[in-house]
Amino acid sequence: MASDSVEQEAVLVANATINGPLSPVTMEESFCKLALYVEFSSSGVRIWDVLIFLPNLLFLLFLGLRFNRARLKLRATSSPIFLTFYGIVWACVLMSVLRCLVSMLVNATTSFGGMTDKIMWIAVRFSLLSAEMSVVIFGLAFGHLDSRNSIRAVLVTTCVISLAFSLAQGALDIVLPDDAFHIPSKDLDLFGHGGMLFLFVTSLIFATIYLVIFLLPCTRARDYLALPAKKSFYVYVATLCLLDGMQAVGAGLLNWGVPQGLCVLNVTSGLYFTFYTPLVYVTFLREFFSISQPTILFSYKTQVDDTLEDEHYSLPQQQSLTSLKTESDFICPNHCLFENTQFAANAASINQLCGVQSPDSITGYSIESSSSIEFSGRGEFGSLVARNN
Repeated sequence: MASDSVEQEAVLVANATINGPLSPVTMEESFCKLALYVEFSSSGVRIWDVLIFLPNLLFLLFLGLRFNRARLKLRATSSPIFLTFYGIVWACVLMSVLRCLVSMLVNATTSFGGMTDKIMWIAVRFSLLSAEMSVVIFGLAFGHLDSRNSIRAVLVTTCVISLAFSLAQGALDIVLPDDAFHIPSKDLDLFGHGGMLFLFVTSLIFATIYLVIFLLPCTRARDYLALPAKKSFYVYVATLCLLDGMQAVGAGLLNWGVPQGLCVLNVTSGLYFTFYTPLVYVTFLREFFSISQPTILFSYKTQVDDTLEDEHYSLPQQQSLTSLKTESDFICPNHCLFENTQFAANAASINQLCGVQSPDSITGYSIESSSSIEFSGRGEFGSLVARNN
């Protein structure tokens, strides 16, 4: 009995040495990992899921309370881009809320619960990445194509690319789980973003892309591309660039054995999964729903016509030729300019656009006196003027 007590005491001393202040496992590492799986008492509900769930639930309630007003506003405009952004916001927030609910209901310590939790994480990442890519493409390439076919093509393309990315991330996370997200006490593998090397490389790529987009107005590309004019778009791009950059730093540190990288990764992941959808709403929809005449995001200048009613919206590529009252309306003067991002500042192209003539092919006129009017034309009309002279 004495020997057994001595052995138990030795085990306790060894455990105290391993878990004590001199442990090679630092307090930062244990705290950052603990934040991902610690539960409320014995309820099985993780604090991490609740922290992500509450902001998404509040934003979902906000959207629900303003749904009727938003529906009326969307019906008052013929532009499908605003409806597309609104649908993207709803899809992302619903998917985030659903993932949190499923994660709080299933038991992640079982094989089925752990697999379900990872699949839901992959689904949320798929929806958010599709939204990211769609927003960037609408802003830089398809903002001047306000048609349902072009929007549908963009959404299909981004969904296919995002699906391939998410499947690769999910396969790596399931087949090759990262040791940094393994919980030995529960025999549990948390969602590891496809591994730290995969996350480091992809986050660095995304951060570089957003940085290039942010710097485009400072380059000669502004002379050839119809870049968005509103500062809110570049605030959106800069925010995502910062988040992806910090995520790359956290993944890189954790991949090369620095445990504090997990804390950086937790902060950036929490901000991304909770505040990305509100960021899209504030950047692209808040002004549209709050004022009667919003400015167009994808243009150089505000395209609101003072003669239009408050509830009429048009994108830069949509030209308004609502009335052709007289024959002179067919003639465009030399100083005619189209405020349209689709047209380049080229004199030859502007002259071609402005050289719209009347059906009688009148090329010009000059008034020398009250009794003498000279017309330059062709055909029978020119012969008649010559005989009169």
